[in-house]
This record gives sequence, structure tokens and C-alpha cells, in this order.
Amino acid sequence: MNIIEVIRLSLHTLAANKLRAALTMFGISIGVGAVIALLAIGTGVQTYITQQFTSSGTNLIAVIPGQIQRGGGGGNPFGPQVGLGMSDYRAVVGSVPFLLDTAVDFGGLGSFTYESNQSEVNVSGVTPSYSTVRNWSTRIGRFIDDGDNGGRSRVVVLGQTVANDLFPGLNPLDEVVKINNVPFRVIGVMETKGSSFLGDQDATAFIPLTTAQERLFQASAQTKGGDRRINTIYLQVQDDSARPIVTAAVNALLRERHHIAVDDPNDFSVVSQTELINTFGAVTEVLTVFLGAIAAISLLVGGIGIMNIMLVSVTERTREIGLRKAIGATSRAILGQFLAEAMFLSLLGGMIGIAIGVGGAYAVSRVADIHPEVQLSAVTLAVGFSLAVGLFFGIYPARRASRLNPIDALRFE
Repeated sequence: MNIIEVIRLSLHTLAANKLRAALTMFGISIGVGAVIALLAIGTGVQTYITQQFTSSGTNLIAVIPGQIQRGGGGGNPFGPQVGLGMSDYRAVVGSVPFLLDTAVDFGGLGSFTYESNQSEVNVSGVTPSYSTVRNWSTRIGRFIDDGDNGGRSRVVVLGQTVANDLFPGLNPLDEVVKINNVPFRVIGVMETKGSSFLGDQDATAFIPLTTAQERLFQASAQTKGGDRRINTIYLQVQDDSARPIVTAAVNALLRERHHIAVDDPNDFSVVSQTELINTFGAVTEVLTVFLGAIAAISLLVGGIGIMNIMLVSVTERTREIGLRKAIGATSRAILGQFLAEAMFLSLLGGMIGIAIGVGGAYAVSRVADIHPEVQLSAVTLAVGFSLAVGLFFGIYPARRASRLNPIDALRFE
């Protein structure tokens, strides 16, 4: 029997039992669809995380006071007097190579009031380069400039959430708001960043660094040595290949400046944007594979359904098998026919599963701020696995049919 005849007979047999074949294929379809959808969502989450980090600037290194506790928790184990000062920032800028740009911030929580409207968000005192380094520009108005910093000006740039809370439907430029009861003039509103796993990025406001240190948060703005305290030093390196050199140089310089002994831990942390992206990417990749593996279990369940239905088919068609063998059909032809039927069930189920998986991924993109990416490799993997399942679970029923004795089969009632 040639391959065309095998295919024709297989399709004819499946068409004769439409409901049974459809229910069997449905099990395979669910498995294939789940694998494709979950892998697409996992890839979309990885892309989303990368975009969230890169939207805050490119090739960034952040230097913060205290040590980040690996494995959970955070904070500063060295006490409230340990911190970074402006002299540390000037030393880094003056001696660390491969820096494209730098910025500083220092601040705290601010209570905003405008007429009867109120908002409580983080206030960051920043240098003018902050906007460039963090890749965040104003939507209206302007950002902090050197004149504002040099004059300790009481001016503020609002995040979009703060602007909406204080000035719903109004233009806030040149209006005066109070931050912790100190009046500030609004000079700009930042572009919308949106929410992320880091929280609402628009729920913030920016003032000149000197104003934050000397007028708004002066009580906490001094280190033990009398230096002006800062929260974060942002370093934008020339390219990612320079990142290890810059990280090593910053570590060596600050350890020397803070008189840290060889065996003692740092009282600061150097956090690389690339390392954060790689760490989060590795975690989401493991989760994606894990979820895909769980979804693949449903393919095995669908394969068991194929074996069950094929065994039933062998029993129902025992006399037909005996008749075909009696008129010359070989065991190989019988084996091929039943295997073909099992493979067709898997193949058709897999094709339907592709549509289910793509549709499920699209549905997720409609309800979440994630754009799943259906990749050809995931589709090929899922469909290939479904065919392998059909082949594996179809072999036993097919071998059983091919080994039937024609005389016993013809006498079967």
C-alpha cells in the first residue's frame, strides 16, 4: 500500500468518527496552545523587563550607600551615618575613565499642596544632567538647569501623576505649590513613564540638588564628616564593554576614600543596569521553561487519549483487519495505517493548538501591559512534540493491530 492510499484511508476512518476524533484532537490542541502561549508570554515578559530598565537610560551604573543584601532584604547595615557625599561624586568624576555623563540625586518624601489638592510623593534633588542620563525629558516647560542649582532656586518639575493630582485638567506652569510647607514654582512637567514592576514612575518630582540639600531636607543632608549627602551617583559609561573597568575603578576609589580594610565589606554598592537586566532575564527564562514544561504535561495526557482511542479502534475493526490480511494486506501496511491515523490526530490537533496559542497570547496583550512574542521556534517545538507524542502513543495500538492473526480476526464477534 503506498503512502497516498494510507493517508486516504486514515482520513476516511477519522471522518467516520468525527466526534470521537474531535475530542481526541482537542486534548492535543490544549497542550500545544498552552505551550505556545506560555512561551510567548515568557518572552514578552523578558522584553518588557529589558525595556523598563533601558527606558531609565542606557549603559547605566548606579552607586548607592550601604550594601544590597543578596538573597533578600536590603538596607544599610553600617548605620545612619554611613553614606555618599558630594566629595565622593567629585572624586569619581575626576578619576574614573570611560564616563559619558554623570548625575546625582538626593531627596526624600514630600507633601505637596495646591489650594485644596494634595499629593505625597518622593522628591528628588538632582543635577541638570539627570534628565539626559535617565533618558527622561519634559513634556511641557523645562528641566532643572545650572542657574537653578547655583542659585538654590525653589523651582520644581512635576511627574505626570503629581501634575494630575494637583492640577487636574489645568496647566501647572508658573503655578506655586507647597512642598513640606515651602513654596516652589512649577517650571515643567515630565513625560509620562507609566507604571512598572518598580511602581508608578510618574509619582515623583524634581528640584535642584542644592535646594534639596540646603533648604528642603537640610536636617538629613550631612554626612558624619560634614559633607553634603547624596542618595545615588549615576554613571553613564561609553559602552557596555567599559562597564567592568568602570565598576572596578569605582570600587577601588571609594574603598580607599572610605578607609575600608582589605577584608571588610564595602559600605556602598555598585549596581550595573546590565547585571540587573541579566539577573531578571535569567529568572524569567527559568520560569518560562518551567511553565512550558507544566503545559507540556497536557500533551502527554492528550497522547494517552490518542492511545486509548486507537485501542478502541483496533477492537472495533478487528474483523476489518482480518479481512484485509486475508486478501493480502501485510502487517507493515496495517501498522502504517494505524500509525498514520494517530499522527493525523496529533497533527490536526497541533494545527488547532497553534491558533489557540496565538489567540491566548493576543488576549493577554489586551489585558496586560505585556506584548507576548510568538516565536517560530516555540511553534515548531510544540507541534514537533505533539507529533512525537502521537507517534509514541500510536505505536502500541498499531503493532497490536498488525499482529492480529487473520483467522482469529475473521472469527471475532
